[in-house]
Amino acid sequence: MKKIVKVGNINCGEDQLFIISGPCVIEEEGLMLQTAEKLKIITERLGVPLIFKSSFTKDNRSSLDYYQGPGIDKGLKILEKIKTEFDLPLLTDIHYPDQAQAASEVVDIIQIPAYLCMQSELVVAAAKTDAVINIKHGQFLAPENMDKPIKKIEKQGNDKILVTERGYTFGYNDLVVDPRSFALLNKLNYPVIFDVTHSIRRYGIPSKDPKGGNREFLPVLARSGIAAGVDGLFIEAHPNPPEALCDAASQFYLDQLEPFLASMIKLHNLIKQEFNVEEEL
Repeated sequence: MKKIVKVGNINCGEDQLFIISGPCVIEEEGLMLQTAEKLKIITERLGVPLIFKSSFTKDNRSSLDYYQGPGIDKGLKILEKIKTEFDLPLLTDIHYPDQAQAASEVVDIIQIPAYLCMQSELVVAAAKTDAVINIKHGQFLAPENMDKPIKKIEKQGNDKILVTERGYTFGYNDLVVDPRSFALLNKLNYPVIFDVTHSIRRYGIPSKDPKGGNREFLPVLARSGIAAGVDGLFIEAHPNPPEALCDAASQFYLDQLEPFLASMIKLHNLIKQEFNVEEEL
């Protein structure tokens, strides 16, 4: 039986799709507030729960010349303002154990980056805060082996866990999403999220280079994840992606997000309805 994980007023893992969205990394405060407001309007109009996401630091950029974010102190202040003004649950990622406690005092969900999902000290520090933990599937692990970091979290007495798929490393710079992964991650009995925007990144190519992401594949990949039974959709969005300071080639255009989400919600509801009928039979 899959566990229902409560995030604010959202029951992650129930029949309703939930959305995690926001700019990849925290930028200027005005842009962040504008984006949060627009995302709230869109998701309320569609009747879908929203968790606002943005990173205060991206410590795995491929060059020291790239923007890494405002840092933990300034970043958390901006996230706290978003939470206060728009009453949204928040998600941010951490890279070091000493960031866990401060992050947990502001955000609802601490995210463990895919590259770091097997870092025991980091995972344990996050779990001990008693926040909800979103652990990303490492590109180097078979999906079923995600039970290893999950057990590290559970051992701290924390079973508020979300698991996110974001594709395998394959070939040169590409990520490939294997639909079997969704079925295998679902067997771990925690809500499963599909990070569709990171799955189209092309690593090793500057994020502002249009070739740094295959944005044209977002609809087909999102549909495949929802059809495979994911509980939530993670889709980074920005008012002007080409000018975004991180992942410019893969973030979704904010003004195009509503019709995209509407079609995904419709598909999700149809899949859940069919699944529930099959269970009754």
